[in-house]
Amino acid sequence: MNWHAIRAIYRFEMSRTRRTLMQSIASPVLSTSLYFVVFGSAIGSRITSVEGVSYGAFIIPGLIMLSLLMQSVSNASFGIYFPKFTGTIYEIHSAPISFVEIVCGYVGAAATKSVIVGVIILATARLFVDYHIAHPLLMVSFLLLTAITFSLFGFIIGIWADNFEKLQVIPLLVITPLTFLGGSFYSIHMLPPLWQKITLLNPVVYLVSGFRWSFYDLADVSVGISLAAIAGFLVACLLAIGWIFRTGYKLRS
Repeated sequence: MNWHAIRAIYRFEMSRTRRTLMQSIASPVLSTSLYFVVFGSAIGSRITSVEGVSYGAFIIPGLIMLSLLMQSVSNASFGIYFPKFTGTIYEIHSAPISFVEIVCGYVGAAATKSVIVGVIILATARLFVDYHIAHPLLMVSFLLLTAITFSLFGFIIGIWADNFEKLQVIPLLVITPLTFLGGSFYSIHMLPPLWQKITLLNPVVYLVSGFRWSFYDLADVSVGISLAAIAGFLVACLLAIGWIFRTGYKLRS
């Protein structure tokens, strides 16, 4: 394993974050703070609690997961797309490094940035509502697993995209709606029985549910199923990336 190559890619990507702090860190934190004001105050004044947890505290895991998914996908997809756009991807290919080291560098940096945003949002939430974390180790596990998995997914999107428009299609038109409809701001038990079953087809439900359970021991689906869903998606992303580098899909032309 070429740790020097991994560290070089990782440090380059992290230095880009330091140059764009407003866009990379401040913007998602401010946006999430607005969600707390609108949903926590406006809607929270009408919905006092959900399954014994105040509404403002109930939406914290959903808001963190929303930011985590968006930041993981966006950071990883842009990180690998930009070298393709500028042509420097061929310098990376010609360097004596394997695809595993390339993926570790880019995905590691994207996951780190999204986790930093998630932790800042968690700390910011304390300014608005009181909350507790029933299972801190499981919460950290969900945070890291989700960040790594969706950074891998974003890496795939960055390779697949031919232009900046395609780069934004999946995050804006797929991930954001699925997150809003995945129980981020409500329990799916509040839905009619038919819609509860339909909602279970949404993969984000399992992420939000498991993450919320680590806070309040509340879950729409079993925690074991949530962990299995994340692990399954992680394996699928790894297999897809392995196929991409083995075939040179959109990398060699």
